[in-house]
Amino acid sequence: MDTIEKLSKLKSNVQEIITEEELYSLLSKDHPKMYIGFEPSGAIHVGSLIIIKKLKEFYEAGFEVNVLLADWHAMLNDKLDGDLEKIKEAGKLLKNVYEKMNVTANFLWASDIVSDSRYWQLVLKVAKASTLARIKRSMTIMGRKEEEGDADLSKLIYPCMQVADIFYLNVDVAYAGEDQRKAHMLAREVADKYHWKKVIALHTPILSNLKGNMRMDSFEGKMSKSNPENAILFTDTKQEIENKLKKAYCPEKIIEGNPVIDIVKYIIFPWESQFEIVRPIKFGGSAVYSTYNQLKEDYEKGAIHPMDLKNSVAIALERIMKVAE
Repeated sequence: MDTIEKLSKLKSNVQEIITEEELYSLLSKDHPKMYIGFEPSGAIHVGSLIIIKKLKEFYEAGFEVNVLLADWHAMLNDKLDGDLEKIKEAGKLLKNVYEKMNVTANFLWASDIVSDSRYWQLVLKVAKASTLARIKRSMTIMGRKEEEGDADLSKLIYPCMQVADIFYLNVDVAYAGEDQRKAHMLAREVADKYHWKKVIALHTPILSNLKGNMRMDSFEGKMSKSNPENAILFTDTKQEIENKLKKAYCPEKIIEGNPVIDIVKYIIFPWESQFEIVRPIKFGGSAVYSTYNQLKEDYEKGAIHPMDLKNSVAIALERIMKVAE
């Protein structure tokens, strides 16, 4: 695979790259390193399929793939009541699902990293290079509001730790959903101040919950396992997936803000070469689409009924997620 092919693969299904020019230059080098960090905190929702697919693409493009199971970060963020043992069990669950989905990666634990004094030196250096206001603005990476740092000082340490992870692991690319952008930009600012290697940031889209009410400025309303009624989980049964999709927001002919359409765009087409709308002959019979744009055009014209879309999405998701059973 040449550099252009690698770049094309990594750009697929991506919201932004900071910067594409830096990534293109990196792809000519041997064995580049990337990482993504996760707070282990329980069940895994279908949005992870976006991440899993991209991790596979990084590996195919010749990257060393590193997955940080950020158990200490989850503890700091009060996940699973801050119980580190429960968090570790959740981390093992995530690792198991990713391995079953054939992700080739180094799985690292934050609890191993924090035993190294060099890590805490980096945390302090990040803090010294940042203002309080800048750290507070970055707290949205935790799903927190700025003012929560006033009530719990430990929350202000979190952004410094996430940025320190990048420098400690010495990665070339930091990958995450768009909701982690502020941490990656902070890392680039810190690198400028210390003349350290500047990490390239790559972000994929965030799925809305099934109500379709996500605010992109704050990512409120994103799909989350903490709201299982409006999220499709890997642990859901076939019937549960179908029932959740039946109740999902999916207005006729409307693409923007439609979470069912987003699942087709960001999950089904990247995973499968085609998508079939399954329906009875009396309603036009089944139709097979080889591109998202073809399906989008038909949906906007009203050629696809929302219920037929929902039923077909359920079939495709069940097939894709079955690998992780």
